[in-house]
Amino acid sequence: MSAVISNLLAMKKWVIRMNEKKIRVFISQPMKGKTDDEILSERAEVSDYIMKMFNGNAEIIDSFFDDEPDTKTPAMFNLGRSLCLLADADVAYFIKGWEEARGCRIEHECASNYGGIDVIVEG
Repeated sequence: MSAVISNLLAMKKWVIRMNEKKIRVFISQPMKGKTDDEILSERAEVSDYIMKMFNGNAEIIDSFFDDEPDTKTPAMFNLGRSLCLLADADVAYFIKGWEEARGCRIEHECASNYGGIDVIVEG
């Protein structure tokens, strides 16, 4: 099934369920080589798009961490934090370029294979 058809089917399901509750949306975003300002700017654009997509009936899960954990592998630590947030999402939205980012690929794998989370892929 193409990504476009898959996204449309997911959207149809959420249009039906939008009256029930706010849809919790997790944004997966490539971050390597970007400044915090670039990351936050891109997230704001995508968040606006998502809010329009769900007619304002969405809650964007804040998965941007601006603190540097005191651990041997900060990227892995933050990925673990992200996966905990992803576990509470109804929808995971993957920003273009996610396929090239290892953390995004892991988030996609989890969202796709552990059930209960619809996946929308940009592009």
